[in-house]
Amino acid sequence: MARHRPRPPRPASAAARQRSAGEEAACAPRIIGGDFRGRRLEFLPHGRTRPMKDRVRESLFDLLGTDVRGAVALDLFAGTGALGFEAMSRGAVRAIFVERHFPTADALRRSARGLGVEDRVEVRSGDVLLWARRLPELPRDMRWVVFVSPPWEFFAAGHERRPELLALIATLRNAAPPGSRLVVEADTAFPAADLPDPSAWEARPIPPACLYFAGNLVW
Repeated sequence: MARHRPRPPRPASAAARQRSAGEEAACAPRIIGGDFRGRRLEFLPHGRTRPMKDRVRESLFDLLGTDVRGAVALDLFAGTGALGFEAMSRGAVRAIFVERHFPTADALRRSARGLGVEDRVEVRSGDVLLWARRLPELPRDMRWVVFVSPPWEFFAAGHERRPELLALIATLRNAAPPGSRLVVEADTAFPAADLPDPSAWEARPIPPACLYFAGNLVW
């Protein structure tokens, strides 16, 4: 009797990919690697947060490698806190989250309690773009790993908050202790030449996102 070879799986349609992306965005994000791998974070499905897609977050931390170990994570447009908690899972000793939406900030505190790291987490409620005018007190005796993942529309030419965002990135680069790493997530439409000191950044496109790293990478 003739044996039939299994047909190769068909590539996912655009509609299926869109459904998958929508389902991921509607679910509580999970931690991908490290001590808390597989743990879910608190999530408010109200559309105020845009959690970084799992594949982008995984690529980000693959590129950072061991640089997060022993560092302080600064998650500046925190949302669910997926970046800061992922960093802690992989060896960051402390995390500071900044989130202007008070219910979301409360969810960050619940996530910290759920993971048992509330003693190493600080949640600051407020507008982080104001840091460009006056940087608040931050740890200076340890390296930083800074995550800047704002709403992508802030990067659009003509957006009222764009100058503040770029000023914030410049301020953080100038203030970071030696050995720190900065990561900026934008969409692929953002021109890298608009970043402060453009030659200092390495770009990693992961459409529709693009990651920009200042500092050494794992090659």
